[in-house]
Amino acid sequence: MNDKTPDQLTSGFLRREFYVVTTTPARSPEIKKLLPEHLEYQVKLEREGKLFGAGPFYEEGDDIPSGGMIILRARSAAEAREIADADPFHKAGLRSYTLRKWMMNEGAMTVTIRYSDQSVEIAD
Repeated sequence: MNDKTPDQLTSGFLRREFYVVTTTPARSPEIKKLLPEHLEYQVKLEREGKLFGAGPFYEEGDDIPSGGMIILRARSAAEAREIADADPFHKAGLRSYTLRKWMMNEGAMTVTIRYSDQSVEIAD
């Protein structure tokens, strides 16, 4: 049995703050029209180092997205909200979203993978 307290066990954790945007898609033909602009915006955020990850959610057995998640690097909730509000889908009122602060404590990352162009950078 471990005699350490939770504070002792977590003292070395990363404790890095991110902001998670959870979206609810609207079923509208306008989504397809704005999809290229939305994707360009996501890649721009990725290139600026503001986008940690993003993508759609699917219910089990379904191939139509039921929502999406965007994980942002931001200094504050206000900055994260500005980024989310500037998304073309949100600006056009085609999607609603919730914003939550997320504290990353555990995990591992040894490479940088850019999903949009499938490039890989090995960390030093």
